[in-house]
Amino acid sequence: MLSFSLYSPIPCSYFPKRFSLSTNKPSFHVSIKDQFACSGGNTWPEESVVTPEGLHRELMPNHVAIIMDGNRRWARSQRLMPQAGYLAGARALKLVVDLCRKWGIQVLTVFAFSSDNWLRPKTEVDLIMGLIGDKIKDEIAYMERENIRLSIMGDVSKLPQSLREVITHAENTTKNNSRLNLVIAVNYSGKYDIVQACQTIALKVKDGVVKSEEINELMIDNEVGMKSMQLPHPDLLIRTSGEVRVSNFYLWQLAYTELYFIQTLWPDFGEDELLRALHVFQERSRRYGA
Repeated sequence: MLSFSLYSPIPCSYFPKRFSLSTNKPSFHVSIKDQFACSGGNTWPEESVVTPEGLHRELMPNHVAIIMDGNRRWARSQRLMPQAGYLAGARALKLVVDLCRKWGIQVLTVFAFSSDNWLRPKTEVDLIMGLIGDKIKDEIAYMERENIRLSIMGDVSKLPQSLREVITHAENTTKNNSRLNLVIAVNYSGKYDIVQACQTIALKVKDGVVKSEEINELMIDNEVGMKSMQLPHPDLLIRTSGEVRVSNFYLWQLAYTELYFIQTLWPDFGEDELLRALHVFQERSRRYGA
């Protein structure tokens, strides 16, 4: 059985002059939809949200992050070339994106390429870069039709020129879409996020903009957030393939995130696996350290 609910946005007049997303503990619930509408984007349409049986609409995570691991192992298990694993992984991602859109999850971040992955063989890196560009181009029409915004997180300056052009076009084309914000982390490093934040704050201290004793968690959080587009911290992190680590992904932002590790290889991750992760998430008691 599926239940349906309609979303009514919070009026912009309800917002304080500055709302910090530094914690997932606001005094009232502010969704990505509200933030988007009040920052000048298109008003979030009253689209039907499907809630799968057994899940509670009010307990759904706003932001799901996924480390998509296991493409190469899947290909080896099928006696196929690595390219087949990455293509199968791309199909799994398309399914998960569509499910998140239907179920009202507002942000989906996926870790596609770590800054550490440049150490892999050049042929494999070239394959991944080409696949990312091809899939983004292939899905622009889908994202426009389904009201999905694409954002790329990471140091894009190191990416091939052709891929940077595809990214720029896709981000500009979908920037006013608001049903789901799909964030793809490419050449991303959680450590580098924190280093850059510290460097920025150090310069502000040097220039007399802030005093060293004024540095606090919120200030660091805001600077780290500038590097990750001021997204809310993930509510749920999923990692596939049985590896139990976060691999330099969202290191600052995962402080109160629920972690879910699953043996399934990424190309085999589908609706049943996502439902199971959401059920586990809703069964947990989030105390934020209290």
